[in-house]
Amino acid sequence: MERLKQRADFLAAAAGTKAPGAAFVLQARKRADDGPARVGFTVSKKVGNAVERNRVRRRLREVVRLSGSRRMRCGHDYVLVGRRAALTLAFERIAQDFEGALQRVHKERATA
Repeated sequence: MERLKQRADFLAAAAGTKAPGAAFVLQARKRADDGPARVGFTVSKKVGNAVERNRVRRRLREVVRLSGSRRMRCGHDYVLVGRRAALTLAFERIAQDFEGALQRVHKERATA
């Protein structure tokens, strides 16, 4: 699993399939290649100050690290857009929401 770093990749994922959750919005798109899954994280200033934004980002990174690698598909880009609720929700709840969001993204993609 690799990280997304280019703005163009974030914009391309934003145009793809979306699955909202309480603590984040998962954006996904299928790339033209079959390389490893790539993940990006973004948290806007609306969420809070730098300390709070970094805490949200760390929690989302840990969710992906623990549960995402077995569900994420090769050749896909994923972007997690953090929300303020990620600060107060239980970590287990965020992990469950992430699993459900991945299933929804891939189910919608399968029917499209």
